[in-house]
Amino acid sequence: MRSRTPSRRISMPSDTSQVRPPTVPPPTGRRPALTREQVLTTALEIIDKDGVEALTMRRLGQLLDRNPMAIYRHAANKDALLDGIIEHVISELVVPQPSRNGNQDWEGALRRTAHAFRRIALAHPHVVPLLVTRSASGPLALRPLGTLRPIEALLELFINAGFDQHGALHASRMFTGFLYGHVQDELQERVHDPDETEDLLRLGLHRLPITQFPRLRSLAAVLAVYDGAAELDEGLAIVIAGLRSQLLS
Repeated sequence: MRSRTPSRRISMPSDTSQVRPPTVPPPTGRRPALTREQVLTTALEIIDKDGVEALTMRRLGQLLDRNPMAIYRHAANKDALLDGIIEHVISELVVPQPSRNGNQDWEGALRRTAHAFRRIALAHPHVVPLLVTRSASGPLALRPLGTLRPIEALLELFINAGFDQHGALHASRMFTGFLYGHVQDELQERVHDPDETEDLLRLGLHRLPITQFPRLRSLAAVLAVYDGAAELDEGLAIVIAGLRSQLLS
């Protein structure tokens, strides 16, 4: 009797979910072109985290996963990159324009502008020195256009409020100077020894000779509870009162 060769059975997995589809090779198309917005946003992230000195074309290229040479298409050098970052940050500031009827809305617009600028400065503290120095250096016509837009908007605001051109220019300069000074002052480190409970020691004011600096030493309790927003409002009250007096004279 002839023996039969047993038929071979092909076992199939009972769970079809384990069957993997054939691998599809990734597309071979080129990556999207690098944009100026991507470059500036990533550069600002580096500065916000580690300061201006940490920003290099090489590090920026690594974070963007691009050859650093690709960045030079958007910024010729680090100075141009910093100018772009200033424009990028300043673009967040919007100066409200009240109705053009010479009413007191311009005062509220200044307050809103000041607090908006403060919020931007606190969000990007390492950029503040750049705003103060680079955005205000050199002839107006040679500055990055983005840094001039808030100035143009402030001039528009003051002229619509009733100031003449000379008065509007003076008011704009005084207002921006006050803002820059305030945010620089607010960002200064005030605490000398955080473990101390006595204000004079905590702020380090005990180091000042009492015969030469009696007033500063006496302000220890006031300086210890510094409130940036409240301080800004107090300064604004003085600035706006002076501008209002100038407008009515």
